[in-house]
Amino acid sequence: MKKALIICQLILISALLTYSQKNLTNEEIWHSSKFFGKSVRGVRSMNDGLFFTTLERDGEYTSVIKFSYKSYEKVETVVNSEDLIPQGNDINIGISDYTFSADESKLLISTDVEKIYRRSSRANYYIYDLQTKTLKSLSDQEKGKQRLAEFSPDGSKVAFVRDNNLFVSTLESGEEIQVTTDGMSNTIINGATDWVYEEEFGFDKGFYWSPDSKKIAFYRFDEERVREFEMLYFRDLYPEPYRFKYPKAGEKNAIVSIYVYDVAGQTTRKVDIGDEDDQYIPRIKWTPKPGDLVIFRLNRLQNHLELLLVNNSEVSGILKSEVFFSEKSDTYIADSNYDNLLFPDDGNHFIFTSDRDGFMHIYRFDMQGKIVNQITKGTFDIESVKGVDVKKGLVYYTAREESPLRRDLYVIKLNGSKKKKLSDKDGFNNALFSQGMKYYINYHSGANTPTTVTLHQSNGKQIKVLEDNSVLKDTLSEYSLSPKTFFTFKTSDNIELNGWMIKPPDFDVLKKYPVLMYVYGGPGSNTVIDSWNGTRYLWHQMMAQKGYIIVSVDNRGTGYRGRDFKNITYKQLGKYEVRDQIEAARYLGSLDYVDAGRIAIHGWSYGGYMSSLCITKGADVFAAAIAIAPVTNWRFYDTIYTERYMQTTQLNAAGYDDNSPINHVSKLKGAYLLVHGSGDDNVHYQNTMEMVSALVKEKKQFDLFIYPNKSHSIYGGTTRLHLYEKMTDFIMEHLGNTTNKPYTSNALNE
Repeated sequence: MKKALIICQLILISALLTYSQKNLTNEEIWHSSKFFGKSVRGVRSMNDGLFFTTLERDGEYTSVIKFSYKSYEKVETVVNSEDLIPQGNDINIGISDYTFSADESKLLISTDVEKIYRRSSRANYYIYDLQTKTLKSLSDQEKGKQRLAEFSPDGSKVAFVRDNNLFVSTLESGEEIQVTTDGMSNTIINGATDWVYEEEFGFDKGFYWSPDSKKIAFYRFDEERVREFEMLYFRDLYPEPYRFKYPKAGEKNAIVSIYVYDVAGQTTRKVDIGDEDDQYIPRIKWTPKPGDLVIFRLNRLQNHLELLLVNNSEVSGILKSEVFFSEKSDTYIADSNYDNLLFPDDGNHFIFTSDRDGFMHIYRFDMQGKIVNQITKGTFDIESVKGVDVKKGLVYYTAREESPLRRDLYVIKLNGSKKKKLSDKDGFNNALFSQGMKYYINYHSGANTPTTVTLHQSNGKQIKVLEDNSVLKDTLSEYSLSPKTFFTFKTSDNIELNGWMIKPPDFDVLKKYPVLMYVYGGPGSNTVIDSWNGTRYLWHQMMAQKGYIIVSVDNRGTGYRGRDFKNITYKQLGKYEVRDQIEAARYLGSLDYVDAGRIAIHGWSYGGYMSSLCITKGADVFAAAIAIAPVTNWRFYDTIYTERYMQTTQLNAAGYDDNSPINHVSKLKGAYLLVHGSGDDNVHYQNTMEMVSALVKEKKQFDLFIYPNKSHSIYGGTTRLHLYEKMTDFIMEHLGNTTNKPYTSNALNE
């Protein structure tokens, strides 16, 4: 009897604690800084590998601060923007970004940054001499802002791009040399990349100094044959049109050439990259050997990668190249490879990643492309090569070895021996190394745990906790949160899929709960990872507090379970992914505590594509869906991403059409909310307009909301708050909750 009384008291105390905890609101999540975590951002190692700098803000001023790796103590303030007053001016400038010259005697500072696309921007650049404490403009600002400015390795010059042309400025004399003259908007780009390279190959800087500062290799894009896409910005009395070159699947790409500029002779020579102009050059990189340049050459279908070596030999003024490495695939070459090329010695060998044995691993090759040895092995995927300690012959890398849900840091010898796991906490780890691989700063988080930042020696020994986010953790403890837990289930194809689940805080196994699924599902991606997911995690927690079970499942085609699991979607995006999401919903509906008639799904971008297919092809399973910025027909998306997985429209027309949501709208039964930003340069608003036309043609009712001028991310001001309030209202209206009480929200009116 006494034992039963104690149990009852414990249950009562637990209930009181739960009741006393607060519930989340959209206002708190999306329109306050209450749940912003702290981190150690902008870390830049100095040459000696013993110190690093960061950019910190204090009121209206920004400062470059120098810290010691060994102690994480502040050593000095390198410069404060309060002291940055250009010659002939009396107004100080701000610091948006900065880089050191090689001898660390000067700073290249950008200010007045103007965003272009996802990665690109233009700015005003200044040179600050740390010895003389003088500041001068890189170029005449009346000529316009500059892009991508970079010191030469010897620190005597700066190269930059303006108006699609490449320039070199000599710092001592102030002389400015215009390397190219044919740059023109929407026609020719020199020294930078076009839209599709920036978005899909992940870089926008298209020029590279040689290690000896004698040459600059640069890209030239001829966009003349690429068709323009036009967007309207609704700002003034008449909408303002914006046109840019955007190659859609099956259409013509820019012709890409590579040139090498000789700085002393002020001469430019073209590089022989083959006669085919319908190909990609996803990277170029100088080797440690003077004058040797590596060019990545990829065919249009992206299933044949070659590395070309260019040296000083030429024929008729054109620099010769020869293939020294080649890799083919029955499907496609993983784009994650491109930044994993490193030279562990003086240029006689290179290390590179490949999934040739079925999993992504690190290999060492000689400069004839022959394998010296496979460095990592096993039924797991490595994720990225963090660097090489040349003196010790060590390679540092991250991998999903223990689980595709978790990322760990490892070190291994170049010969593949003495592998050691350096991270010691389950979850997600990311390491940022110092020059010379002497120290690293590790960023660790878990599914229910915000980021902790720690400082380590290269052998993994922890020196100091730099940020534990204790304030955020204390704040979170005030709220009624349920743990995100992981689960697996098997599909009818006997495929085991990973998922996570958040149950309501007052979960009762005897009740039937509605389910809200979250999906992305695109090639190589993962939503089911043991990592902190910030505001999205908190919104899912808020929805759990309202009586929903929140679930996400990684379908086939997602990453870090080997090549075959990922590449099964080749030439038929949407087929297996949607089948798996439908089966996941059916599995959830079979659980005793799930109301199978009240399952909804939501997603953004590729996830919007998936949720649109789920509510149509899975009309008997899903009661509602939210699609934000969705692709509705792969014919509307860009060449590089789409054709990597689908081939061209000419070669695979059925693959494009069979799983395009616009071709399945007749199946729609449930509630469907379609959201897009009219200024989306990535997944064009056209996708949603075509979906609307298809829905209207089939006499299907749906909800539509457009955010004027907003990009693919749909943010700024109260935009995110408005969007998530709309999503909350939609789900509550169409799924109800465990009590089926009506839901009203007036957060925006408070």
